[in-house]
Amino acid sequence: MNAEMQQMARGVDESGVLGIADAWAAAELRGDTSFLGRALADDFVGVGPRGFLVTKEEWLARHRSGDLKYEAFGLFDARVRIYRDAAVLTARQVANTTYRGQPVPGQFRVTLVFVKEAGRWLLAGVHLSPIAEGA
Repeated sequence: MNAEMQQMARGVDESGVLGIADAWAAAELRGDTSFLGRALADDFVGVGPRGFLVTKEEWLARHRSGDLKYEAFGLFDARVRIYRDAAVLTARQVANTTYRGQPVPGQFRVTLVFVKEAGRWLLAGVHLSPIAEGA
């Protein structure tokens, strides 16, 4: 594949990753466990803002139980890097959330790791870090 074709393929992959990231954010906001179940890789791992680990089933269970509710959820300033069948997206995540009735508003720096399996991008990992005020 020549350089021009590689650049075109990379652009298509970047658009695909941005599209699935936007769809993931919308599904998180809605609590759409059907979509999330299809979008998360089977070995998905989430790292919460305080360092705790969450498996795919635990991630989905937060929505199913109603423990986690979003009033707002969005990704901003997203940047994508493609590495063959893997991609890393960094962004600012803004959320207005309640967890078990307790408000959890905040802004986070988020890293999403995607893998391409059978021609489609799956979310393999999420890592959240709080953004300090003034940063």
